[in-house]
Amino acid sequence: MIEQVTSPQATHPRPPSGLPVSPLLRWAWVPIRSLAARHRPRIAAHLLALRADDRYLRFGYPATDEQIAKYVDMLDFERDELFGIFNRRLELIAMAHLAHTADPGQGLRASIAEFGVSVLAKARGRSYGTRLFEHATLHARNRGIDTLFIHALSENTAMLKIARKAGAVVERAGSETEAWLKLPPETLVTRFGELMEQQAAEIDYQWKLHAHRVNEILGALAEVKTHLNSSAPTARE
Repeated sequence: MIEQVTSPQATHPRPPSGLPVSPLLRWAWVPIRSLAARHRPRIAAHLLALRADDRYLRFGYPATDEQIAKYVDMLDFERDELFGIFNRRLELIAMAHLAHTADPGQGLRASIAEFGVSVLAKARGRSYGTRLFEHATLHARNRGIDTLFIHALSENTAMLKIARKAGAVVERAGSETEAWLKLPPETLVTRFGELMEQQAAEIDYQWKLHAHRVNEILGALAEVKTHLNSSAPTARE
C-alpha cells in the first residue's frame, strides 16, 4: 500500500518547517552536534540505555547488548553522519544516523541517505526526533543528497508521522514500511543556516563541558574535605 500526503509538500517537497531560518532565531532552538569517532562510548551508552521496545523499533529487531556493541564498532564516521543532543550532564539523550548510499539507477550525482533516530524515554515529548530529522535533512541537502529514505517497522508510528508530515511517499508492506522524501537542492540560506547551527551547537557543548569539569572538581574537593573532617581527631571534653 502506497500513501502520500496530499499537501503541497507531497508534489513539490519543501524543507521541513524551520529549515530556512537560522536556529538562533527560533524560540525553541535545540543544540544538535555532529558526532565523531571519539564519541563511540557515549553512543554506545545511549543505545544500551534504550528500553527493549525502543531497541526493537530502532533496529527492527530486539537488539542485544552484544549486537549494539557491534553496531557501534562498525560505524563509519568517514562515510556517514551522526548527530546528537546532549543534556547538561553531557549524556547523549537523542541521536540520529544518516547513512549515505549511492543510487546507481539515477546517475553518479544522485544519491540517497537513510535516516534512523533514537530518543531516550526520559527525553520524550520534546520533539527531539523531529528536530534531528530537520537537521539531517538540512545537512543532506547541503551535500547534494536528493532523497532521504526511512525504513521502519509499521508500528513505529512516531517515526512515520515525522516522515508523513515532511511530505514523504510512504509504502507499507506488512510489518515494515518505507518512506521516501525527495529533497530540493541546497541554497545560500540552507548553507548559512547549517553553519550557524554548527557554531552555536559547538559553543553550547563547550559550555556544558566546562560546567561538567567544574562540577567534577568541586565534587572532588568536597570528598577531600569530608575525608579530612572525618579523619581529624576530635577534641576531648
